[in-house]
Amino acid sequence: MSYETAVSQMFALGHELAQTPSHKFDLKHMRVLLAELQHPERRFPAVLIAGTNGKGSTAATLASILRASGIKTGLYTSPHLLRINERIQVDGIEIGDDEFAGLHRKVDSVAEQLVARGELPWHPSFFEMMTAIAFEYFAQERVELAVLEVGMGGRLDATNVVEPLVSVITDISLDHQKFLGDTVTEIAREKVGIIRPGGVVVTLPQQPEANDVIGNTVMELGARGVNAVPYVPPVSPGSGEYFQTTSKTFNAEIAEIAEKDRVGYFYRYPLDVMGREILVETALVGRHQLRNVALAIATAVELSGRFSGITATTVERGIRETSWPGRFQQIALPGWPEIVFDVAHNPAGAWALRAALSERYPDRRLIFVFGAMRDKAIAEMTEILFPLAESVVVTQAENPRSASPEEIQEAAVRTSVDIAAAADVEAALATAKTLAGADAVIVVTGSIYLVGEAMRVLEAERLRFQPAVFP
Repeated sequence: MSYETAVSQMFALGHELAQTPSHKFDLKHMRVLLAELQHPERRFPAVLIAGTNGKGSTAATLASILRASGIKTGLYTSPHLLRINERIQVDGIEIGDDEFAGLHRKVDSVAEQLVARGELPWHPSFFEMMTAIAFEYFAQERVELAVLEVGMGGRLDATNVVEPLVSVITDISLDHQKFLGDTVTEIAREKVGIIRPGGVVVTLPQQPEANDVIGNTVMELGARGVNAVPYVPPVSPGSGEYFQTTSKTFNAEIAEIAEKDRVGYFYRYPLDVMGREILVETALVGRHQLRNVALAIATAVELSGRFSGITATTVERGIRETSWPGRFQQIALPGWPEIVFDVAHNPAGAWALRAALSERYPDRRLIFVFGAMRDKAIAEMTEILFPLAESVVVTQAENPRSASPEEIQEAAVRTSVDIAAAADVEAALATAKTLAGADAVIVVTGSIYLVGEAMRVLEAERLRFQPAVFP
């Protein structure tokens, strides 16, 4: 089977969030598949990361720290920007086409046999297949530690079959309500499903509803909660005050010691980590990213007891070397104005992008290229972002869940910005380029699928002028 055939067969399984009424999320099916594969998930230790926003950035930062510490590291994330291989990496290198095709053939054959024998009621989903392929690859490569980003939720996510050394919960907000619940409390209950009895969970104080669910779960399971917020002294997990420091307080403390720079942010992590204070330089733009960096640092500290290579120096270097495309990624192409890519796909992400844009470009004209999935809170996202823009070009990605330009315009009726519609991403970029002139900034945002397509369109432009700019 060729790589192209393997990828085509994967996408033929449908979108990773698609579920029919009879095809419910069920970890029993994933365990049956992995048992037939001789349990690859048991052949490497793992860190499991769940949350609504920031889990990918946290995972990428932690994986970079581990690599800098000399630890052979697997990284599993989703979704991808340009190629499906991005989701599965070992030591920063994507799985090769031949390896992906071979492992797809193996996992798909096992799945078909299980269905034929009646041990599985139906073929595994796209995400279950991807997760099984990742586990097989990590086991095959003998990774020393795998960093796994939960796809959606946590409790019933296919990644939740591992027994993590550390569970990490990033910021929780409303998203995927169709699957996870209509309130932050309901969504948080799904996220805390990755916490194990007697295990370790690293998190940050956030919305009170989420704090309550996380804190209560830690106490009920006898787990140990690690608060990643600097300046907060250790508090017994049994204390109701453990997760009560507000995110506002955290951000204010960080703001006092953060310094804006052309390449990112510098700040001192003030805990006594492995003997000294850590000076962090991160290229991940936006103060919200400091929360994700703090989570990665706290997790690395927890892991340092098992992996002696993790030191203050390797933590600093790992954060400095972190690359996570599509997260306030700034691109300069000859003949184009400055371009920013950001995969803000829900209201919380939109607020983070708004804050970063206001700080980075307080006096610049902004032209937005915006597209979103139909099941997202489009009206709320447009009300957050569009007031920053001089003009907005709305469009749709090549995804069946994409909202049409007309649907986005209707959702944005309460905004007063000038909105133009484009049939596809290429046309939207061309219109934005004309509107921007030489002095404005084009901001491409709204969904990861839109950002990925925009990168592919501009890759042709890049090939005409300079080496690759989309890692």
